[in-house]
Amino acid sequence: MTQVAIVTGGSRGIGAASCLLLAQAGYHVVVNYVSNPAAAQAVVTDITKKGGAATAMQGDVASEKDILSLFKNADSIGTLKVLVNNAGVVDLKARVDEISAERLARIFTINITGSFLCAREAVKRMSTRYGGSGGTIINLSSAAATLGGGGMFVDYAASKGAIDTFTIGLAREVATEGIRVNAVRPGIIATDIHASGGEPDRVAQMRGLIPMQREGSAQEVAEAIVWLASDKASYVTGTCLGVSGGRSP
Repeated sequence: MTQVAIVTGGSRGIGAASCLLLAQAGYHVVVNYVSNPAAAQAVVTDITKKGGAATAMQGDVASEKDILSLFKNADSIGTLKVLVNNAGVVDLKARVDEISAERLARIFTINITGSFLCAREAVKRMSTRYGGSGGTIINLSSAAATLGGGGMFVDYAASKGAIDTFTIGLAREVATEGIRVNAVRPGIIATDIHASGGEPDRVAQMRGLIPMQREGSAQEVAEAIVWLASDKASYVTGTCLGVSGGRSP
């Protein structure tokens, strides 16, 4: 039986690193992407060169139609065992009194609704209630969920706070159905999300505030994700695991 792992936003950063490690763990990885097929295919090529199996699949988690198509196409590969809800966005630095309704709708739709709908489809496939054989869901939160993002990204931080609550609630909901649900809370990680938020130098600016005095890597976050997906974390559910170098409120 082919065991499948879906990683949303799997073409770059933490998502790409998670795809590589999940493939090494023996899963056929679905590398989901929105608009950069070349980047997703590069991840697939890297995996296959190392002896793993992967397929790139387009789909926007802001679209329920795309999500349904993504999961249906993944069904043709094998049995879904892992979902990594990694896709997420941040916008340019802004105070709350500068944030538009359109910006909020975009961030909340992608970061919250997309994760809910992907988890819904995963539960329908994994849960023993529906004849499934179990599985794991790992959501991407952020240290911002506990720090608040004041003066910069309160909307993003709020979306990740929602992910924390969602993780705990869903974990309890499906705890007797063979599904474990956890989240990771990355801190300052060296990825291009900072540039997309208009802060390309943010990593260097923040190092002094991190107890370990350095940023983390996508690989380090991916290691935590893959551990949570593994049998080594068999008694772990409803947990939000900080991967932040000690940075906390």
